[in-house]
Amino acid sequence: MLFSINTGLLDACVLAILSRGDEYGYRLTQEVKQVMEISESTLYPVLRRLLKNGWLSTYDQPFQGRNRRYYRITEEGRRQHTLYLNEWRDYRKRIEGIFGGETTV
Repeated sequence: MLFSINTGLLDACVLAILSRGDEYGYRLTQEVKQVMEISESTLYPVLRRLLKNGWLSTYDQPFQGRNRRYYRITEEGRRQHTLYLNEWRDYRKRIEGIFGGETTV
């Protein structure tokens, strides 16, 4: 991918995915990988930061004899997701304007 991925965009993607439902770490990584190149070692520090910010919570669920950790978006995380979504829409509109030659200085 030619475009770099910043922290805000990665946070926004994780919150967007979790706004649709709870996920465990590996599955979350696979969903994010569909749109950007990341590894699990990149995603877990993001999840810890989002937990620390109060935007996510976790719970464990038994799966094939061991526990699987699930991540859930909190109400605070939903508010942050809405902020990211609004910012993304504005940003996308401005970028599409530049690419389409519709903006002037």
